[in-house]
Amino acid sequence: MDVAERLARAPQAAGLDPRAAPFAGGPEDGSPVLVVHGFSGSPRSMRPWAEHLAAHGFRVELPRLPGHGTSWRELNVTGWPDWYAAAERALLRLADATGRPVGIGGLSMGGALALRLAQRHPDLVRGLVLVNPVINIVDPRVRVLRWLRLLTPSLGGIAGDVAKPGADEGGYDRTPLHALYSQSHLWAAVRRDLPLVRTPLLVYRSRQDHVADPSSVALISEATTSPDRTFVVLERSYHVATLDHEAPLVFDGSVELFARLAGGRSS
Repeated sequence: MDVAERLARAPQAAGLDPRAAPFAGGPEDGSPVLVVHGFSGSPRSMRPWAEHLAAHGFRVELPRLPGHGTSWRELNVTGWPDWYAAAERALLRLADATGRPVGIGGLSMGGALALRLAQRHPDLVRGLVLVNPVINIVDPRVRVLRWLRLLTPSLGGIAGDVAKPGADEGGYDRTPLHALYSQSHLWAAVRRDLPLVRTPLLVYRSRQDHVADPSSVALISEATTSPDRTFVVLERSYHVATLDHEAPLVFDGSVELFARLAGGRSS
């Protein structure tokens, strides 16, 4: 077992926020849905969404990705293959347990992982709901991450971009640069294979997003090939829209899409 898998499995990892614990819920015979959190965040940012889906009869799994929910230093010894592997294991568990294809909801990097799963497992993915997905960043510092990460292990954090007062995703206050550099390789892989994404898509983009620029959603719109695609602009939410003013819109939209794709029922 590698370092990343040990970190993901350790329920008492040093500094683990109990609110960052994985979630599984909903009826065993419910239509399966996988929910994936973002970079430097944790299941805490997605728990309300996962619970909403479970309450509407879906069988839901929300894993904690390796290096998340503990400390940014732990995240910095993991990379995108570790995060993808954790999401893939959850997808395969749900598909195997239910015998049905799985809907996936993803926030930020979770959206990139969701797209990668759809590219690699088209027969197992029923539909995608992406919230401010990130597969590209135009910030020029991204181009020098290869060298910048050798000079300093971290920069200021990106967590907490929420307009709603009192909402807190509990993310890291530092951005680990080795991990961020690895994430940039995930983005490149997803961008290269966007035409392979043929599953139904529902994509939410916040007009005011202080983490992700519009280029990611533009690329998804231009290159994915699903005939069933809807793009929605959120006017009152920032990056972590799953905890923001328009979270109910996102949650209800995902219920509607996943139920429709499951034949009109969640179970």
